[in-house]
Amino acid sequence: MAGRGESLQSLRARGILHVDMDAFFVAVEQRERPELRGQLVIVGFPAERSVVLSASYEARAYGIRSAMPMAVAMRQCPGAVIVPPRHGLYYEVSRELMRIFADFTHLVEPLSVDEAFLDVSGAVRRLGPPEAIAAQTKARIRRELGITASVGVAATKFVAKIASARSKPDGLLVVRPEDTVAFLHALPVGALWGVGQKARESLARLGIHTVADLAHTPDSTLRRVLGSSGVHAKQLAWGIDPRPVTPVREEKSLGAEETFPVDVADDAVLHRELLRLAHRVAGRLRAAQLAAGTVALKLRYSDFSTLSRSHALSVPTDSAQQLYTAAKSLLASVGTRPLSVRLIGLRGERLERSDGAPRQLSLDRADDNWRTAEEALDRVAARFGPGTLRPARLLREWRGPAEGRPEAP
Repeated sequence: MAGRGESLQSLRARGILHVDMDAFFVAVEQRERPELRGQLVIVGFPAERSVVLSASYEARAYGIRSAMPMAVAMRQCPGAVIVPPRHGLYYEVSRELMRIFADFTHLVEPLSVDEAFLDVSGAVRRLGPPEAIAAQTKARIRRELGITASVGVAATKFVAKIASARSKPDGLLVVRPEDTVAFLHALPVGALWGVGQKARESLARLGIHTVADLAHTPDSTLRRVLGSSGVHAKQLAWGIDPRPVTPVREEKSLGAEETFPVDVADDAVLHRELLRLAHRVAGRLRAAQLAAGTVALKLRYSDFSTLSRSHALSVPTDSAQQLYTAAKSLLASVGTRPLSVRLIGLRGERLERSDGAPRQLSLDRADDNWRTAEEALDRVAARFGPGTLRPARLLREWRGPAEGRPEAP
């Protein structure tokens, strides 16, 4: 069926890998704390409005999934070990992961911190066929990072991504060009990108349940049911996906948010939470060797209306104290707030690369002192976990009705 788009010969010339880490945040925590291996583990904050960031496969057997409300997860899996996230550590492991990918090919398209597409077509003569390169990639990740990955190998990005999902955990699935259509047509129609729950229900009413069913449906019918995406879905159903693997631009912003269990009106509480968020964001900036040129504040009121403010810094920074000072000024600039605050967020924007060396923040020597102290916090957190050492203002956990633990960013 290659005649519907790319020729079979051109498909055979392409070797695309989709590498997806297995329960990445949990896997990193288990690497650091071997006693957690084989356990029911959930990474996230144990607060009513927080969400699950990652769950071990043992916990997933209880129905725990990423983005599930933490309160629901804790009810469904009461014996789970709840581990607060260490984003700085995850970003560091992610950088090491991307360096491994770059050793195989310069055509790496990260989708998130724990997954990427790799076009290894140009590495075949040097390293062997795509499936051999996939096996080498998995072996290096296990050997050098101490965690596992699932890899899908195909001639297109779409099929490679499906293949990696179907090989989890710690698997390798190769879909050869000549097997692509048969592989796709055996799948439920929901496997196609853009076919969500409502679309599946509409298609089911027409007797369309599998990818094969959709592939043989007239274009006019698909346009009526799926709109402009109908023809694209049909192309995918025949394995047609000419998109190249494109190295992604630098991340443009990085931030964190907190949703309170009870709405907050107290400035002191908001200031303390801004300080906590500033340290979380600054740690992630330093781990990613980035600096923020702009600080943005986000407020969501009790009626769910949202306000944003931003301020451009004279010098890009990765210092929590600098981020906090700017964010506190932005909060003051809002003036009298009409309602209590449901959510507060802090974001660093206009990111630029740094070399990880201390930055000249200002002529004030106190800035250097803050930077040195924050680097010490990074080292302690990486070794012993978040919250082991923190600013004195954050040592007192406020237990009043308005303050909660941080929500996942």
